[in-house]
Amino acid sequence: MKIIVVAMLYDYGIEERGYSYEYYNFYQPLKEMCDNAQMFDFMTLFKQKGKQSMNQELLSLVKESRPDFVMFSLYTDQFIPEMVDELRKHTKTLCFFHDDGWRVEFSRFWARHFDWFTTTDSYRVQQYRHLGYNNAIHFPYACNPAIYKKLDLPKKYDVSFVGGAHPYREWLIKKLKKAGIQVYVAGSGWSAGHLTQDEMVRVINQSKINLNLSNSTSWDLRYLISSHRALINTLRAAKNVEQMKARPFEINGCGGFQLSYYVEGLEHFYEIGQEIMVYLDVDDLIRKVRYYLADDDEREAIANRGYQRTLAEHTYAQRFQSVFARIGV
Repeated sequence: MKIIVVAMLYDYGIEERGYSYEYYNFYQPLKEMCDNAQMFDFMTLFKQKGKQSMNQELLSLVKESRPDFVMFSLYTDQFIPEMVDELRKHTKTLCFFHDDGWRVEFSRFWARHFDWFTTTDSYRVQQYRHLGYNNAIHFPYACNPAIYKKLDLPKKYDVSFVGGAHPYREWLIKKLKKAGIQVYVAGSGWSAGHLTQDEMVRVINQSKINLNLSNSTSWDLRYLISSHRALINTLRAAKNVEQMKARPFEINGCGGFQLSYYVEGLEHFYEIGQEIMVYLDVDDLIRKVRYYLADDDEREAIANRGYQRTLAEHTYAQRFQSVFARIGV
């Protein structure tokens, strides 16, 4: 099978940040699965040659190589709709939507230009049908077990969080520290800064408790009155719904114990209380952190069950096999 993955090679197109999520989790698994998979780094070409030239170069590549299908991961306005339409005369096309739960208009606009598109929300498939889109595929996030894996490292951190800074996340971290809980925090916007892929995997493996914190809006009154910034951010935030992301699968894929915010549908992937733990609010978060720090055996048993479930059901190779069957390649 011949596949072209149209995505950013580097994280947000910035070489200094290292390789992108799409490179690690889409391209690498597909390269292992398929006879011929190549990556078209649209953002680098966009920066070097401009929009029109980059689009034409992709069209020429597809015409010449005749892949079985082309998979897109869009960013903003780098592509010309008419060019994407033209591609469909030469191959099957599929677009992976990361954030269609809150980038609603963007996703609806582009959905009509592809043979198939994905959504991470199973309920949204039916919603798309009501809007006249019958080409939606439920494609949840997953993990690449070649990257997210057990390293059998000694535990260095009681609690850790790796992810971008956000006012609500900052408030939660401050509450944990005020409660006497030591938390290692890293990611864009935090003092420790951005971690590489390998560094993040090591931190997950070295942590007794890995936090998965929401970066959506919060209407917790204590948070809203904590600062003027908290209130303004909540009122202005474009992202006002929770959605399943990749981090639950990545943490569990490393065999890490995870304490996560709840998002609708999580129970379809992991048994809450047996394979993953969730918190309800900041008080519940503090209580559960203390409880699981004190019980090594229960904490490790939950982590191991989540790890086994991930390998059995939640790898990208498994996700792509399902997509291949659906689109008929």
